Amino acid sequence: MQSHLPKVLHQIGGKPLLAHVISAAQAVHQLPPKSHAIYVIYGEGGEQVLKQVNNSTITNVNLHWIEQKEQLGTGHAVQQVLPHLAHNLTLNHATTPTTANIPIIVLYGDVPLITPKTLQDLLSNHINHHHAITLITTKTRNPSGYGRVVRNTKNNIIAIVEDRDASNEQRQIKEINTGILCTTNNILQQYLPRLQSHNKQGEFYLTDIVALALADGHKIGNILVEDITEVSGINDLQQLAQLERYYQKRITTKLMQQGVTLRDPARLDVRGELQCAQDVVIDINVIIEGRVSIGINSVIGANCYLKNIAIGNNVEIKANCVLEGAVIEDNCVVGPFARMRPQSTVAHGTHIGNFVEIKNSTLGPNSKVNHLTYLGDAVVGKQVNVGAGTITCNYDGANKHQTIIEDGAFIGSNVSLIAPVTIGNNATIGAGSTISHVAPAEKLTLTRSAQITIDHWQKPVKNTVKDEK
Repeated sequence: MQSHLPKVLHQIGGKPLLAHVISAAQAVHQLPPKSHAIYVIYGEGGEQVLKQVNNSTITNVNLHWIEQKEQLGTGHAVQQVLPHLAHNLTLNHATTPTTANIPIIVLYGDVPLITPKTLQDLLSNHINHHHAITLITTKTRNPSGYGRVVRNTKNNIIAIVEDRDASNEQRQIKEINTGILCTTNNILQQYLPRLQSHNKQGEFYLTDIVALALADGHKIGNILVEDITEVSGINDLQQLAQLERYYQKRITTKLMQQGVTLRDPARLDVRGELQCAQDVVIDINVIIEGRVSIGINSVIGANCYLKNIAIGNNVEIKANCVLEGAVIEDNCVVGPFARMRPQSTVAHGTHIGNFVEIKNSTLGPNSKVNHLTYLGDAVVGKQVNVGAGTITCNYDGANKHQTIIEDGAFIGSNVSLIAPVTIGNNATIGAGSTISHVAPAEKLTLTRSAQITIDHWQKPVKNTVKDEK
């Protein structure tokens, strides 16, 4: 990857590759009670992997972290889990004789786009057909670099041959092994200790358990995945970018099937969870992070950044807005070039205009803040009008303070409200005022000095430097 960051921590859709795999594994059902545990075998950079993945959005997962101190191949990696596997299964099934037959799925941390449906199909196929090992295979026009699936004349799988060890004839095979498989504790315990490293890489291949099982008369099954991208691994940043586009296409296709209009599906990036109602319209170059919900008939303009935000029905977000950690209720208009920061809520019918910043504030129904304004740590009532250039001076250099603007107030242009301060119901604040005390309800309050003119004042003249040449 040409990076100091461990490969499985590189991201697709705003989430580490490993987190995608864990989420897919977590969604698999049909496993016996108490046996649905996930084991992560990690190597170099493991402490960083543990920290970032545990701090990600993954929740309610029974994760077991196991270190592989030497990287000696996939078979060696899975060998590391055997003692832990035997202990945990015995602990959870102390008197159950079927412990050995509990199904186990082996996944790869750099194959992030495997779907729960495919894993569910793999598990069901394995259970229903009683195979010793069930593989996920796929076909490709260019199988170079992949292990080939070798079959006999009856179409039964008889071997998996790695590309570097394959003969010229075997290299012509188009069906490849993805490495993902389903087996049982019993098969792993029986065959993993028997693996040999007699190959060009000197590694223990997990796929060699297929040959060992076949030699003992076991059956090997498979399910075929049509789309190779779902089971593609990532080995460099170019492949990472390619799978990012595939992942985004998967999301945009689902959105459009649900009734969302995307002006250009190739120019929407979802790096979290996006929930959209019908008849939502999203323009180009919109970025979604965290958890975002958008209500029916709402429109998102071009070049907007939305993070952890709930948008109601019939809302218009105009172009070039940055909205994070906020709630926007029904029938609001926001932007263009507006910014909403965390813990901000605007009630229905509110207008937030161009170059307005809202932070940790609540705005009541049908209020308007249309131009060049900063409202921080403010509580604004209903039907309030805030003029252009108004700011709440909420920070005294050490602490934050609150500004309260009650219902129906009118704040003139270029006003500074020095918190803590309260503007009463239906009060009017004259333009250009600096307010530091309570402004009474129903009254006009302003602060201005007398306007004066200096008769003998002269406009400064720019200094000139003579050319000495």
